[in-house]
Amino acid sequence: MNNFLTLIARDLKLAVREGGAIGTALGFFLLVVAMMPLGLGPDLKLLTRIAPGILWIALLLAALLSLGRIFESDADDGALDVMATSPMPLELVAAAKAAAHWISTGIPLALLAPVLGILLNLDIAAYPALIATMLAGTPAVSFIGAIGAALTLKARRGGLLLALVVLPLYIPTLIFGISAVSAVTLNMGAQSGAFLSSFLILIAISLASVVLGPLAAAAALRIQMQ
Repeated sequence: MNNFLTLIARDLKLAVREGGAIGTALGFFLLVVAMMPLGLGPDLKLLTRIAPGILWIALLLAALLSLGRIFESDADDGALDVMATSPMPLELVAAAKAAAHWISTGIPLALLAPVLGILLNLDIAAYPALIATMLAGTPAVSFIGAIGAALTLKARRGGLLLALVVLPLYIPTLIFGISAVSAVTLNMGAQSGAFLSSFLILIAISLASVVLGPLAAAAALRIQMQ
């Protein structure tokens, strides 16, 4: 467990030191959301109705920009080969790196979303639900993304292939994340069955991703390093 936490701390320090991936993800998130009102016009009711979908889609696309770096930098400098031959199972290595990605990218994006909701005239009552659903759903983004990052580690133009592999797998997270927030914006309330059912399914998707994602990512890494 100490090695697991140490690896997470190492990746977080590298993410903060480099800063480019986090800044790019946050900047892309801001730009996409800021451009939507310009393209859709001044209809505030329309913006309010589609705000959950815009925020969730922009978050997924922003997180996608940094997925390739989960394993890429360690593969380039040989650190990944050392980790693969260490006593620590490769599944735990993949889990630690996906967890570090969630902490360094998923959580900042989730916390930025309510601020950007102002640009989309999102109802204030929906902000707690928005933060809760994004914090519950972003682990799936990172752990599913780790699978795609491992599969495309040595591929040419891996960024395009990564998007093709990962985006279809994000659809359940996207659907239930939007459904949960929309249940609140449509005045059903945060305690309504529509919100709770979507929110619980979102949590279940994230838990399944946390369990299965490192297993699949480790298997893909073994194939890539053969």
